[in-house]
Amino acid sequence: MLHSDHSSIAERRRVQAVTCASALVLSLIACSSNADSTKPYLHAQEPIGDVETMYNGKLSEDMAVNTFRNIDRLFPVRTIKAAGHPFPLPRSGQPLGPVAFDFKGKQYNLNDYVTLNHVTGLLVLKDGKIVTERYEKGNTADTRWMSMSVAKSITSTLVGAALQDGSIKSLDDKVTNYLPSLAGSGYEQATVRQVLAMRSGVKWSEKYADPTSDRRMMLKLQIAQVPGSALKYMATRPSIATPGTLTNYSTGETQVLGQLVSAATGKPLANYLSEKIWAPYGMQSDANWWLDGPNGNEVGGSGISATLEDYGRFGQFVLSGGKAGDMQVLPKDWMSFVSTTTGADAAYGDFASMWWPAWTEASKADKAFTAAGIFGQYVYINPTHNVVIVVWQAQTKSTGGEVIDDMVAFDAITKAAQ
Repeated sequence: MLHSDHSSIAERRRVQAVTCASALVLSLIACSSNADSTKPYLHAQEPIGDVETMYNGKLSEDMAVNTFRNIDRLFPVRTIKAAGHPFPLPRSGQPLGPVAFDFKGKQYNLNDYVTLNHVTGLLVLKDGKIVTERYEKGNTADTRWMSMSVAKSITSTLVGAALQDGSIKSLDDKVTNYLPSLAGSGYEQATVRQVLAMRSGVKWSEKYADPTSDRRMMLKLQIAQVPGSALKYMATRPSIATPGTLTNYSTGETQVLGQLVSAATGKPLANYLSEKIWAPYGMQSDANWWLDGPNGNEVGGSGISATLEDYGRFGQFVLSGGKAGDMQVLPKDWMSFVSTTTGADAAYGDFASMWWPAWTEASKADKAFTAAGIFGQYVYINPTHNVVIVVWQAQTKSTGGEVIDDMVAFDAITKAAQ
């Protein structure tokens, strides 16, 4: 991580600057909300489905659209406050060029991708400027769309923020240093780094459509709305491997991580996200985050709803190396893992610190990576070409509903944005 060789005078000045910046952010949050906060939400009166029907893949496409843009009606939420000074996303003078690509022997264009993959929102940023932005199915720039597992990447980013500000002392600290309630559980020997990599060794089944899986059990606990019940459930999961030896994709692991960040910082995740990123970077609108019960804990692995442009701003924040204005929010090398798919770091699997490294040859060459959520959401980041792509989809199945490999489309879109 970062090493400091500043003099004591320089350090005092740095602390003063950070303190002043933090005070400004808190003042902005307290005194200013986004300009549209008093407007009725456009989609608030639409009929929506329920969360179990959604996970069972039984929603119609139209009902999926309504539900995905109204997820704050499914569970209680905590607001992620914006600060009223949006980071500008100017329109590029060079709009997106023609998008054309081959997939499985067939030729496709951008409209084909939007139609076949049920895309309801698409934002492409090149050098921080909008080269294309489009909305489908009645969505608008004010629509808030669900994140599902895109939230995992945001939660993991908050680990970086907590490490940078000293709330988390080391990624090699034991999880139980921050969550003593997990003492004696499968997490007894696991470190923060191992949970971040989903390599705790704790048993977990992520099958979304299986009502007996651990993932569905966590959903049932969320429906029951008893604060703290998800972490208690994680404490019952047995260890099946030595920590650090087995990668196992687990939404439960992200719940542990999110509550660890809250415990380390002494703040709810939504508040910490607002303080560290949402307000100082300049998101335009307030967002929401699901809770496990009234005034409870944020669901670390899903349940953020935000606008298309603010997801794009989050991508730009990550692309910038984790800086908000002059503040270095993340350790400078925080995202270096995403370009490593061989060597020692390969032991942490394809899902690297809760981001997905790209999987096509072109995007791997560009060291691209993405946040991704079931039912089809992406925040794709290509550091080689300085491109961010945000996609919303209205898939009716949790996984496997896409016709075109999204990463193949992202390669073509990136090429057309040059």
